[in-house]
Amino acid sequence: VESYIPCEMVTVEVRGIWKQVRRTVIPSLMFFRSTEEYAKELQTSPPLRGRVMLYTYVNEKWKKVPFPISEYEMDMFRLVTSSGAAGLDYFGDDSIVYGIGDRVRVTGGVFKGAEGYIKRIKGKRRLIVSITGICAVATSFIPNCFLQKI
Repeated sequence: VESYIPCEMVTVEVRGIWKQVRRTVIPSLMFFRSTEEYAKELQTSPPLRGRVMLYTYVNEKWKKVPFPISEYEMDMFRLVTSSGAAGLDYFGDDSIVYGIGDRVRVTGGVFKGAEGYIKRIKGKRRLIVSITGICAVATSFIPNCFLQKI
């Protein structure tokens, strides 16, 4: 099964020695590609029983089904979170109001190719890339010369 866990490199002190270690940026969150049936099986199969929670929604037949993520949203999220850039902030998807600001594409720098919305956070212009209903990430400052309105 193809999976993705957003991680970052951080410097920590272990017994007086400073080391670079990889840590997850959104605790307990893993994205994976599978069939609906396989995703449901993960919740009930030993040794994961009781340890896996799927994001779900209620479909038109009033049935809970695993939350699908579009290839586009996943590609944009993966592009930004795997860039290695410092200064990324992560949010639950409900903590940011979208539709404010312009939809843009980044044309240069470490986030080249990413698309999202521009929003001011902590007084700086940031690119917001989200996975609808699950989470969002805000990049560090992006200069105007690297932004193209779409």
